[in-house]
Amino acid sequence: MIYEKIGAPLCSRLNNEYALLAAAKNDGSYNFMTVSWGGFGILWGKEVCFVFVRPERHTYSFCESTDIFTLSFFGDERHADLLKCGRVSGKSIDKAKEYGFEVSCENSTLKFGDAKLTLTLKKLYAQDISEECFFDRSLLSNYKNSGYHRMYVCELTCADKK
Repeated sequence: MIYEKIGAPLCSRLNNEYALLAAAKNDGSYNFMTVSWGGFGILWGKEVCFVFVRPERHTYSFCESTDIFTLSFFGDERHADLLKCGRVSGKSIDKAKEYGFEVSCENSTLKFGDAKLTLTLKKLYAQDISEECFFDRSLLSNYKNSGYHRMYVCELTCADKK
């Protein structure tokens, strides 16, 4: 099992370190964004990861065009760069070049040379978050200024740990 191989509390890493969610299109173009919301568990008998992307994010179209994503963790030394990647759109700058990320793409799988952990994810299911499904209405405060996320449920297919 991949979870046993990783041996790390992934939810706390996602919340505290953040990670880069990356996707590539068939034409070789790619984009990535910082994520800190998500989850890990077992669903449908598979090890899964839940990630959330708003439709207005540049990365959204990349996630929609492929079945493979990567989720990469870097550690504290790149935390400031991950924060910047979460604030700046890949439409306006080349984030890899601007922040010094070494990127490679093999078989539609985007990897970062200095990532300490890269999870390869296969998209299984997607659903849009909707206002009428909130039981705790106070959570709607997360959506004052922009649209609702799309939730992707992805199977963990590979973990590369350095």
